[in-house]
Amino acid sequence: MGEFELIRRFFASAACAAGGEGIALGIGDDCALLQLPPGEQLAISTDTLVAGVHFPQQADPFFLGQRALAVSASDLAAMGAKPVAFTLALTLPDARPDWLDGFARGLCAMARDCGIGLVGGDTTRGPLSLTLTVFGRVPAGLALTRAGARPGDLLCVGGSLGDGAGALPLVLGEMQDSGADAEYLLQRYWAPQPQLALGQALRGRATAALDISDGLLADCGHIARASGVALLVEAEKLPLSPALERLFPSEFARKCALAGGDDYRLAFTLPAAELAAVQAQWPEVAVIGRVEAGQGVHLLDAAGVELQPPALGYQHFGSQGD
Repeated sequence: MGEFELIRRFFASAACAAGGEGIALGIGDDCALLQLPPGEQLAISTDTLVAGVHFPQQADPFFLGQRALAVSASDLAAMGAKPVAFTLALTLPDARPDWLDGFARGLCAMARDCGIGLVGGDTTRGPLSLTLTVFGRVPAGLALTRAGARPGDLLCVGGSLGDGAGALPLVLGEMQDSGADAEYLLQRYWAPQPQLALGQALRGRATAALDISDGLLADCGHIARASGVALLVEAEKLPLSPALERLFPSEFARKCALAGGDDYRLAFTLPAAELAAVQAQWPEVAVIGRVEAGQGVHLLDAAGVELQPPALGYQHFGSQGD
């Protein structure tokens, strides 16, 4: 199967390539054309997923298609952007129709959930890897960034933490369990739901935000550095799902929440006066700490004594916790 036949058969004709709001021209020309309303800015993010690094070599292609787009669209949520379009650069060791069909169906399922359209990309032969670039729109001056957290703000997260990391032993075959709790964690790993509506609702409310991909402590470090403040995380306030707590000892579950990554929840700083309105619409939002003058991220026990974190989070180049 040639490159252009592959594109036509599995992607150009897919439901997620049908166009939509903000897409003036999609797949089929040298470039796509995106149309932004007046007074809005374009948010862009690129993610690469590599077999054997970000997912197992033999990952189910449907699940992989879902996950690949979800982790990219989560960056739009972190900026408070509304999804518009995405591109896909797909490197394949071979063009297997059954694999491509499953991958395209998973991709389109997540695209439908996120309200985002496929507008182009590339295919080439080589070790399996996926590069997705997502495009969103946000009113000028209202994008959420990592800078802006202020002493006195609350540190919040958009829901339970640690589920993606807790699923990893199941994904890698290191643990066998077919119960409902295991299924829940696997769903959180393979089909994380980007918190797009929450991100858009935080415009003009949150002072800083990002999505948790490499671990809570590591990612909060980005806010602390960009904002020039200290973030205090209260270990006893970490929201853990019942499934994670039932499947694993409490110490392991907490480590997953602090440093495991793959959560794709939003972490954000919020003036206390905004909390009630946010929680009224999103009751799963949890306060896990506060912002103070200083620098860095500090983990505290119930008495306010600083704890040594188990690790900071995942890094591609460098040891854990560097």
